[in-house]
Amino acid sequence: MAFNDLLQQLGGVGRFQQIQVTLVILPLLVVSSHNTLQNFTAAIPTHHCRPPVSANLSEDAALEAWLPLDERGQPESCLRFVSPRRGPPFPNGTEANGTAATEPCTDGWIYNNSTFPSTIVTEWDLVCSHRALRQLAQSLYMAGVLLGAMVFGRLADRLGRRKVLILNHLQTAVSATCAAFAPTFPIYCAFRFLLGMSISGITLNSITLNVEWMPVHTLAFVGVLNSYAYSLGQLLLAGLAYAVPHWRHLQLLLSLPLFISFTYSWFFVESARWCSTTGRLDLTLSALQKVARINGKGDEGAKLNTEVLRSSLQKELTMSKGQASAIELLRCPALRRLFLCLSMLWFATSFAYYGLVMDLQGFGVSIYLIQVIFTAVDLPAKLVCFLVINSLGRRPTQMASLLLAGICILINGVVPQDQSIVRTSLSALGKGCLASSFMCIFLYTGELYPTMIRQTGLGMGSTMARVGSIVSPLVTMMAELYRPLPLFVFGTVPVVASAATAFLPETLGRPLPDTVQDVENRRRGTTQQQRQEQQKQMVPLQPSARRKSGP
Repeated sequence: MAFNDLLQQLGGVGRFQQIQVTLVILPLLVVSSHNTLQNFTAAIPTHHCRPPVSANLSEDAALEAWLPLDERGQPESCLRFVSPRRGPPFPNGTEANGTAATEPCTDGWIYNNSTFPSTIVTEWDLVCSHRALRQLAQSLYMAGVLLGAMVFGRLADRLGRRKVLILNHLQTAVSATCAAFAPTFPIYCAFRFLLGMSISGITLNSITLNVEWMPVHTLAFVGVLNSYAYSLGQLLLAGLAYAVPHWRHLQLLLSLPLFISFTYSWFFVESARWCSTTGRLDLTLSALQKVARINGKGDEGAKLNTEVLRSSLQKELTMSKGQASAIELLRCPALRRLFLCLSMLWFATSFAYYGLVMDLQGFGVSIYLIQVIFTAVDLPAKLVCFLVINSLGRRPTQMASLLLAGICILINGVVPQDQSIVRTSLSALGKGCLASSFMCIFLYTGELYPTMIRQTGLGMGSTMARVGSIVSPLVTMMAELYRPLPLFVFGTVPVVASAATAFLPETLGRPLPDTVQDVENRRRGTTQQQRQEQQKQMVPLQPSARRKSGP
């Protein structure tokens, strides 16, 4: 591929790449926090029924007289006595004569605000019979993420990475801010849905724009930077949630910085690789010359002209027949193989990841410490993944991370419940492997799909991941039939899916494919030979016509 050679001649990893990659990744620190923000903004504090307005609470223990006790001896959360009880506080329903009638909390609830002064649960009473509404908000957010992956992935392949990324930053800033001021729960859910859509677009377009401006040998480093931004964002969320416990203030605090990223996103340079595959040589030339000037390679950039680009990128221009549609993922044999295999990997990684996170809720410590622990597990795992990706390649890393994660989960299913240390260690190791799998699959997918359909492919992969995260809670309910059964399912899926990597090519040190023909050639094993032939025919950068005619 000639494009990678052009990047090297224009500075490689120069000042432009360093600045743009940093600015593109910085918003991810905040964006990633919104994915798990409802762990804090929708937290459920301890609560019990409010006595009737007519009740006289001036007497000692008058409040307790209205509250039945559950099996653990704690006040019921969703029931109260029809009339106050006097005498020993028998647990609800255990009175011998059965005359202690109870009723729902028709006058509302009293919440323990010591840990969470204000959440959407306490503000809109999303408890008891309305408890499912709390999950509805997060489900709508995930539905937005799924829809955004399909819509904005396709738009980025048609309109360009920069334009869609600017739109995503604006939509994220506005919808997240509006959610902080939502007067009712339905309006809050609507803005969360829009927020999920735009955050999905930022996630996909950020990694693609960075990858397409970087030389081949730096792609793994870009992938690990992108992944670490998400982990650091989760650590940031734990600290901010502890310092700002009011849900509206926390929501607003994580929304306002996005207006800053929207403002400077206008200065991003569109992917020249995308411009070339769409046949826009004028935009390609303009972008490359701008990058050359920023990198201090103005002389090299001045040597570029439309004729040089046409000769250097001749293969890309002749093989790129407009924009490839999403149907090409199933119509073209080479793309169909990639789509089916990568869909299995995306689904399995997300399915097992969220299933395992749901199994890690029993640490018995504060929610803030749990957030830190979950994130801390990812940091060394991603570092190991980065080293393995650069040394052994993407394919063995992807296979090993899924295999090891699945094995850890399967072993956890047969470990006795009282072996808490062993179970916690296996869960932490499995979660770290799945975090590594996520980091690898983002990079691997971007390197496998051609430029003309790369965003669409990433969007479809992200869509399969969302399907996995939606199915995961349903599998968890199988524990009612047999307690270890969900773990066996969560462990089997990644083990089986890891076999799909055997049908994918290795991309370590390989140039990014630009067209479907490049993918076909790679599948037939002709990429290296074609690259050598192209390098022989590569037109070197020559002084522009104006310089030739000069003295």
